[in-house]
Amino acid sequence: MTNCKKVTSEFSNMRLDKVSSEMFKDFSRTQLKKWILEGRILLNSELALPKDNVHVDDVIEINPITEKKNFWEPEDIYFDVITEEKDYLIINKPSNLIMHPGAGSNNGTLANGLLHKYPELENIPRAGIVHRLDKDTSGVLLVARTEKFRNYFVQELQERKVKKNYIAAVVGKIIGSLTIDDPIGRDKNNRTKMSIRPDGKEAYSFIKLEEDFNNYSLLDVSIKTGRTHQIRVHLASKKLPIIGDKTYNPSGNIAKNTPKELIDLIRNFPRQALHSSKLSFADPDTHEDISFNAPIPQDIKKLISQLKKHI
Repeated sequence: MTNCKKVTSEFSNMRLDKVSSEMFKDFSRTQLKKWILEGRILLNSELALPKDNVHVDDVIEINPITEKKNFWEPEDIYFDVITEEKDYLIINKPSNLIMHPGAGSNNGTLANGLLHKYPELENIPRAGIVHRLDKDTSGVLLVARTEKFRNYFVQELQERKVKKNYIAAVVGKIIGSLTIDDPIGRDKNNRTKMSIRPDGKEAYSFIKLEEDFNNYSLLDVSIKTGRTHQIRVHLASKKLPIIGDKTYNPSGNIAKNTPKELIDLIRNFPRQALHSSKLSFADPDTHEDISFNAPIPQDIKKLISQLKKHI
């Protein structure tokens, strides 16, 4: 059964495997280290390595091996299935959908929906979820259907061999491309936010201009790491806030000379205009690269067409 604990000050800046062995004394450090590498122990809902340091208020989540791998309730939740393979599913997650039950959300999540549509996933940790998208980020997502594939994909993620591409509609403009490698950690003043911190975890985002709409841009973003809110934090830090991002663009920044009707649309856009457009990884059997795409959703399409109209 899933068990979550918060890191206290006595364990701050210590290794994840050491802290886990102190906090979860029912299991040996060797076993806990193995589970970290298998992705059964998460740090702030992210995959981590045994050597990663933890900080005060970080959340360590442990999913030990039991006969029944999760205890979430099946529920009829809508999501698109892009493809069904014997080892995995590729889905197109809608916006306004949380990944799995947690603090403040016991049901109505993607995990509940997966268990309803694919009951066999109750035998896979976290209902097969091996990576995540923020609640209001839409797009392509992989769900493991077997333990063997799950362990393979977790390792590929930890070794940074999985390529993820996103599209983001932002305020501001760039010329060509941009690499952002500023480390990210929990915001010291607001624990629900992340921020650029010298003592944060390494994070790499590669930004490429897709389309320029005067002082707005459509960007292609690929990430080498998968930190919480990584793209949103990185873009905001470079004065390229994502349209509709209430957390990292709370004032609803508007570019100069924006027409009134466009101002209203941008200010009222209901979620961050961020979409996971493509996921690429090596097939475990053939070792050939395979890619899956999720089409741009209607709300972002409409936003882009309005930005184009006012160029």
